[in-house]
Amino acid sequence: MSKVVIVDLFHSHCPQYNDCLRKRIKKATAVIGNSRYSHVYLMLHKHDQTSAENNGNSVPAQLNEFFSLNENTRVLEHDSQAASLYRFKQDVDEFDVSSILVVTPTRRIAELQAFQDQLFTAVYSFEYAAVFDECPVYDATTFTNSMQSEVRDQVATFVRQLPALKGEISILKSSLISDCFSHGFTTRTGGISYIQTLSSLNLFSSSRRRDPKAVVAENIRRLGLRAGFDPDKFHLIKTDHASDVWVMGKPPPESYDGIVTNRPGVVIAAPGADCMPLLFTDPVAKVIGVAHAGWKGTLMGVAMATVNAMVTEFGSKVSDIVAVIGPSVGPCCFSLEMESAQKFHDIHQDCVRARGSTMAYVDIRLATRILLQQGGLLPHHIQDNTVTDRPNLTLCTACHPDTFFSHVRDGNNFGTQIGFLWIKDSNESHQ
Repeated sequence: MSKVVIVDLFHSHCPQYNDCLRKRIKKATAVIGNSRYSHVYLMLHKHDQTSAENNGNSVPAQLNEFFSLNENTRVLEHDSQAASLYRFKQDVDEFDVSSILVVTPTRRIAELQAFQDQLFTAVYSFEYAAVFDECPVYDATTFTNSMQSEVRDQVATFVRQLPALKGEISILKSSLISDCFSHGFTTRTGGISYIQTLSSLNLFSSSRRRDPKAVVAENIRRLGLRAGFDPDKFHLIKTDHASDVWVMGKPPPESYDGIVTNRPGVVIAAPGADCMPLLFTDPVAKVIGVAHAGWKGTLMGVAMATVNAMVTEFGSKVSDIVAVIGPSVGPCCFSLEMESAQKFHDIHQDCVRARGSTMAYVDIRLATRILLQQGGLLPHHIQDNTVTDRPNLTLCTACHPDTFFSHVRDGNNFGTQIGFLWIKDSNESHQ
């Protein structure tokens, strides 16, 4: 397995900088030696790299030994650790490498792990080799909770200044949803996620993918600015591809694929990358719900479970509830093995198409409409791709690579869009 190494020479404002640098280079050279690392990165503080002893050169002469050991040695010379580690991550992702050795002093490990938590995910395997002597000046401070907050603030400040990719944020809206609510379905443009299958407005950070939580948090912040909501009031479903629903105000389950609330100003959101983001509104009782429905959740009844929670917990009438099915994979692109497809055929024969010997194409959107109608929702209160008198929001995510993320199309390192919804407070309603 290919591995890259970071030699942590970050040593801000140390009065013994050059002496410490010589010692650390000697130790790091002994550790790395002629080992076959694909790339070596030397992380320094930009403002400490130039000194009288270096005659104004940006890269200290002591580092030449590294360049002779490995021709793929690079210097990370940015204004902050957040910037250096982010640029390092971009290279690692380009090389498709996940195994990383960090050569550092013992007391730097906690700080670097705090950056790791913000800028990387569990996809990356970090190993820390504490081989440097502690600097009595720079390394004397114990890493504290306030320093942890400083790391988060530094990362947030850095990602905030990154340019948007692939244009501006674009939001799809339904004319079926009353003006007393705000809502939308996101597309993939206008965020800062740079990995091809996650670019650019990815709104979910998974331990199995390469987009870290700091990047996703910045994408959500930018979406909030565009859509008009406070990111601190944003609640995304914790999916388990099942049918549990969180009634906001009660303790949340460990995982849930639906949320319902009657609280104004609280933003609830459902993810989707082929799975359906479902938005439910009751303009009479002023109640809302969202649900995440893949094929498993559809069969388990998550859509009606969300509707039923609105009814039992907040007094909604099923006949008042409006449902909008967001962008999701269509029967043109989604197939299941026959045993699972048969369960959709049992809902309605039109939910299954092109039945073969082992696989069949399945329409999870039509199955959702049928289940909602069977549960009492009025047909004209449901918007999906069968509705012809309104703009179609239920586009196939797999068929539109420039607009949507898709697990079916892009594989396991896929991005996520969302459907979001909130009840306007009195000030919003009168604007």
